[in-house]
Amino acid sequence: MNATSPAAPTGRIVLLTTSHRVAPGLLSWPAWQVLHAADEVLCADGAHPQLPYLREAGVPVEEASPAAEDLVGACAGGRTVVVVATGEGEPALTDGLARLAGSGRVPMPELELLPASYDLPGARLLDLVQVMDRIRAECPWSSRQTHEGLAKYGIEEAYELVEAIEEGDRDELREELGDVLLQVIFHARIAEEHPEEPFSVDDVAGGIVAKLVHRHPHVFGDETATTPEEVKEHWLRTKAVEKRRASVTEGIPLGQPGLALAAKLASRVRTAGLDVPLPRGEGIGYELLGLAVRAEAEGTDPEAALRAAARAYRDAVRAAEGVGE
Repeated sequence: MNATSPAAPTGRIVLLTTSHRVAPGLLSWPAWQVLHAADEVLCADGAHPQLPYLREAGVPVEEASPAAEDLVGACAGGRTVVVVATGEGEPALTDGLARLAGSGRVPMPELELLPASYDLPGARLLDLVQVMDRIRAECPWSSRQTHEGLAKYGIEEAYELVEAIEEGDRDELREELGDVLLQVIFHARIAEEHPEEPFSVDDVAGGIVAKLVHRHPHVFGDETATTPEEVKEHWLRTKAVEKRRASVTEGIPLGQPGLALAAKLASRVRTAGLDVPLPRGEGIGYELLGLAVRAEAEGTDPEAALRAAARAYRDAVRAAEGVGE
């Protein structure tokens, strides 16, 4: 070829990636366009979940795993070759193409990475459900757990989450949120096995979605709310209709820490507009009750306030002991 001859077209390689978290066959329109226009479509995995849908759509796919040099050669003359990537993403092929391009010895075709499907927000939750299914089936410890046996871990993880929030540690916060989420997924997985009243994590999610939509008529309905106080009014009104409770104390878990319990009772009383004098009695319990009610009225969480004071006390103890952070 002399200096005036046009360069031969080198073609195009398209690496098509898909997400296993999206149902096979649900590909983007640019992906379908490329697949139908390609001169050749290759896939190394004959069991790839996308292949039946591609073939049904009239896209011929050859099961092959060419080396980088062979793939470049297949593009000669301006041809377009699409490689449907496996779950690993074809690292050997992409490394080989990078070496060829870096050598400068081979005219390289145009290289394109085309995501044919991609994860939506929350997609990794599907991975968590799948992992939990396998652990429940195969782990000697997890397969024997019950709701009752796991209850203590739910309490522990909730406290550790609160501690991460109060400490302001972002890495710990992310990790503890994951631990709390695990408890939800674990309990939902166990619930699937109930012989008479099973339910799944989808039932759990569906229930809370319905509740949130119903209790936010100012977002999903015709109501209006411009202040947090108006939002709380909507919430309490719809909740009261749902629960039809005879007493404002119904639904308050008595097993929670004492200061939190006292503050919750005081909040219900204040919200309902009731005038209920504190019970008279001797001892520190009644004094703490009065302090908790006062804190709630002033907008202070007595549990959080006491924990903050306790941490300061802990620091003072360590300082007295000569123990560093």
